Amino acid sequence: MTMEEVPVLLERRGPVGILTIDRDSRLNALSRATLYALGRLGKELVDDPTVRAIVVTGAGSRAFCAGADLKERQGFTLDDVRHQVGLYRSQLGVLDTSPKPVVAALNGVALGGGLELALVCDLRVAAAHAVLALPETSLGIIPGAGGTQRLARVIGEGRAVEMITLGRRLSAAEALSFGLVNHVVAEGQNLLDATIAWLAPIAEGAPIAQAAALKAIRASYEVPLERGLELESVYYEETLRSKDRNEALAAFAEKRKPVFRGE
Repeated sequence: MTMEEVPVLLERRGPVGILTIDRDSRLNALSRATLYALGRLGKELVDDPTVRAIVVTGAGSRAFCAGADLKERQGFTLDDVRHQVGLYRSQLGVLDTSPKPVVAALNGVALGGGLELALVCDLRVAAAHAVLALPETSLGIIPGAGGTQRLARVIGEGRAVEMITLGRRLSAAEALSFGLVNHVVAEGQNLLDATIAWLAPIAEGAPIAQAAALKAIRASYEVPLERGLELESVYYEETLRSKDRNEALAAFAEKRKPVFRGE
């Protein structure tokens, strides 16, 4: 098979599933085949009961993802472009709504659609040399794959306006100060290894509680506070009925580490 037939690689490291965009020569740009592969393989990991967390990253050290594949788009009609933008929602939706935490491991630049992909993820870890930006307004368009909505939710309206209208590029350190990334891996460390180590509390944690927490947090963006508190109670009830909760209490009493089984 050619690289374009398999643009995304799937790997499992214990309870962590890893999706790697394998298009280093194209700066891991998001072709149509890449979006479909992310959707298909993302669903495979979401449906796998042995997977506790999902990491999305890019091949090489230059780019996590440089955004849309502009070479592919050269032959697109306007309707083709509209369809392509729609794929970000239909194919990446499985990661956006995953009951398992999804982490973007930013191994290089994350530009345009690449940063929008990272924003679909729940958490972001960056290599020290990573650069993040949404430069679309300098190209006469706007971020059209969720960037105008998700960025403001993550870093606040003022900073989102600054990044988008000025086309401002952030270093990994600046992105950390903005709250756009959660953790920066020091130069010289292996990004993927460091990300998986950082994720240990999730990989070893209680899946039912984590899924309930994610649902409650995500619901807070869609409803007024009062309704959000009601939903929080509903999701909390799910954890109360779990065997994992009883295991946590028993482990605390016995002064040992709990073993969570997602039951």
